[in-house]
Amino acid sequence: MTERLVVIGGDAAGMSAASQARRRRGPDDLRIVAFEKGAHASYSACGIPYLVGGEVADPEELVSRRPEVFRDEFDIDLRLHSEVVEIDLDRRAVAVRDTDGGGGAGGGGGGAPRWEPFDRLVVATGAVPNRPDVPGVEAEGVYGVQTLDDGTALLDAVAEKPERAVVVGGGYIGLEMAEALVRRGIRVSLVDLAEQPMSTLDADMGALVADALRDLGVELHLGERLEGFEVSGGRVGAVRTENRALPADLVVLGLGTRPNSALAEAAGIPVGETSGIRTDRRMRTAAEGVWAAGDCVETFHLVSRRPVAIALGTHANKQGRVAGINIGGGYAAFPGVVGTAISKVCEYEVARTGLSTAEALRAGFEPVGVVVESTTRAGYYPGALPMKTKMIADRATGRLLGAQIVGREGAAKRIDTLAIAVWHEMTVEEMTGLDLSYAPPFSPVWDPVLITARKTAQRLEELRGRD
Repeated sequence: MTERLVVIGGDAAGMSAASQARRRRGPDDLRIVAFEKGAHASYSACGIPYLVGGEVADPEELVSRRPEVFRDEFDIDLRLHSEVVEIDLDRRAVAVRDTDGGGGAGGGGGGAPRWEPFDRLVVATGAVPNRPDVPGVEAEGVYGVQTLDDGTALLDAVAEKPERAVVVGGGYIGLEMAEALVRRGIRVSLVDLAEQPMSTLDADMGALVADALRDLGVELHLGERLEGFEVSGGRVGAVRTENRALPADLVVLGLGTRPNSALAEAAGIPVGETSGIRTDRRMRTAAEGVWAAGDCVETFHLVSRRPVAIALGTHANKQGRVAGINIGGGYAAFPGVVGTAISKVCEYEVARTGLSTAEALRAGFEPVGVVVESTTRAGYYPGALPMKTKMIADRATGRLLGAQIVGREGAAKRIDTLAIAVWHEMTVEEMTGLDLSYAPPFSPVWDPVLITARKTAQRLEELRGRD
């Protein structure tokens, strides 16, 4: 008897799960239907700031596979403009409504939702942008940036050549969008309640990011609470903080995201303390025959040993792959995360892995942080650029708990070496002997990773000598 797999969400996690299940089970054994409420599927949301900034010329360049590829080559029935509005676990069906108002690929003609049966279900509903509960937030000209549809809408707004923009929020998306708007010749202000941008970094490293933004021409208003938006004729005209009103022709919300778990929770599928859907290591939920993957789920931090919800395409693809392998009859597990992330702000590269100092304290460690200044190449080699590396180690054991890098071109991808060390619970003393590559065009003879590990080990030895 042919089983029916329904996938809710047509991006990284959902389509990875569908593709992996198909590789293991043929269409006579498993029929796969995927519902995506937007106009695009299987795309790189991480590329949206570069689309808005002009580095990417066309939205279609961000699409990995078009729906017809999934249908013709993988026998996966991917239906766009089809939003799942209810999951009925007893009925073993989902309610789907058409979002384009005209039948679309999913049918329905924009009328009442229709019921689609499933034997197995993957919930890959992603994340939703945080929107502040303040006056005027629903005004025209206020944009969240989560989906490719959001990105194309903002691109259309930028084409109208606005003079002033305000970015609310200083996380990864907020900073990337600030740079993108500056590239378009727009005067940009950034508002954040935190005292520094990119609050997942320690304050000393975040200060370097603030300097980079100011050098770019972004006007920073840090430590200021958003109070609302001034609206005229239904359109935003200014952003009000507790201290000032900032004129704005458009506003971009970069306040982070939260797991889009409401649909699952309404169906009785348990969610965790992060609001993400709870799964086991095989991405199974507590509901029989239901998996979940991607930004909508809660995962496990391997250093803090606590649940976290981190919205990244790397995790989504891996989790979707794990779910699909298991649905297809194989075995796979997702072990957890260490919080590795990387971004670019102007000419600066920013990266982090593991825990920040504050996060390490909350997790019960006694962190010791050491910052080292170095260069991306041998100092005498043309193009050598400055960089700073910070390591955070546990005072008692010497274990590397986290690391951060801020520097110019060639600096940030060193975070991958540090992420591996965090993953394998290496001590900084053990790291001093790592056999890392060396040639003057790529690194000083003592790579910044090795220098920082050595300095951190020395600092720990000094502290222990005082005990």
